Amino acid sequence: MASRREKRAASNPESANILFRRANQCRLALLVLACAVCLAAWLWPRGQVSTVPDVASPPVATPSSSSSIAPLPRSPEQPEVAVDEAWVIQAGDTLSGIFSQRNIDVATMNAVLAADQELLALDVLKLGNTLYFEHAPTSGELLSLSLNVHPGKTIHYRRLPDGSFEFAEEIKPSRWQQDVFSAQIRGSFYASASQTGLTDGEILQAQRILEERVNFQRDIHKNDLFEIVLSREMVGAGATGQTRIEAIRLQGAKLAQSAFLHSDGNYYNGNGESLSRAFLRRPTQRNYRVSSPFNLRRLHPVTKRIAPHLGVDFAMPVGTPVLSTGDGVVSRIGNHPYAGRYIEVEHPGHFKTRYLHLSQVQVQRGQRISRGERIALSGNTGRSTGPHLHFELHVNNRPVDPLTADIPTATRIPANEMPVFRNRVAALMAVMDNSEQLAASMEPNVHCAGG
Repeated sequence: MASRREKRAASNPESANILFRRANQCRLALLVLACAVCLAAWLWPRGQVSTVPDVASPPVATPSSSSSIAPLPRSPEQPEVAVDEAWVIQAGDTLSGIFSQRNIDVATMNAVLAADQELLALDVLKLGNTLYFEHAPTSGELLSLSLNVHPGKTIHYRRLPDGSFEFAEEIKPSRWQQDVFSAQIRGSFYASASQTGLTDGEILQAQRILEERVNFQRDIHKNDLFEIVLSREMVGAGATGQTRIEAIRLQGAKLAQSAFLHSDGNYYNGNGESLSRAFLRRPTQRNYRVSSPFNLRRLHPVTKRIAPHLGVDFAMPVGTPVLSTGDGVVSRIGNHPYAGRYIEVEHPGHFKTRYLHLSQVQVQRGQRISRGERIALSGNTGRSTGPHLHFELHVNNRPVDPLTADIPTATRIPANEMPVFRNRVAALMAVMDNSEQLAASMEPNVHCAGG
């Protein structure tokens, strides 16, 4: 049965023609549109780069992704950007605790500690120091660790292709700013020096320099005068925290003592006579064979890589007595996975010694020791190829060869060095004389700044 529209079309031929023409026009329009879409798709540039900058964010997994398909390598124009994060050392922090909180595995931490064996910078973390971690953005692998010791010194530990780490020290250019701390004694030496702005550590260092010449409990009296020339290391406008005493002068009715820092790192009076006993070259009674000398380009016997050796190794049987090479105070005792049991001793002046791979420690932290005193027994602890003692000498916080370094091994300055020393003494005396004149016109216990 014909529809109502067909009946109407049959009864009106003109309407039928109009409908037919409109249908053909619609078909033609759809055909043109389809052709235009196909042409645009064919002409559109392939691989067009988005104008949105790449932030190198990790790929996001989708339900359609497959773990069996490796990700495409990034082009040179789209390098992976490492993720940097900082950690400020606070009370109670340990390296293992920090690594654990950051989900860094123990194997990586041990690789970092192996690189730190020569420095031991990470063995005792100091409050306020900052650790900087650099991770791979996709895997999260630790690429480098940096320890900011102070504004002038940063230690970098960088991952090598085999998974081990190497270290490099970054030392910024610095200058030394000189100040004079001058006052009359009011009460004790400590109280009077503290009021000038000297720190406890700086006061203790001044006392140690003169301790063999002055009894600070009995020899210091009211109205005695002291001057201390102190230099602070500066990087730009900021202080690194490193200081050194250049000169000390004590004057009174029954007191006249002075100390001047010489180029060898030791202190002498104005006549060039040493204020402390000389150092021993070796930390043992016998001259044991040197199995590995001080060498900044040594081939490491275990890792077989070029790595600095910042001390001297003496081959000796386990249990050999180890002697302190100078008077001093035990500043550190530790048990490092690679350095083994070790002792660090701070000596008068700017000297520090270290004794590694010990089997037994026979002193305590903070204990005062004398030159030639037995402090430990040698061993084979930590990472070691055989029984030996690793011995280090640091001057002004820098490692030097203990067998050849210019250290005080005599009781007075050599005659050929005296002219330079006398000139230095005269310059420092002039600085202290100017400070004394300024202090006389001011209230007692004042800090007089120099240039």
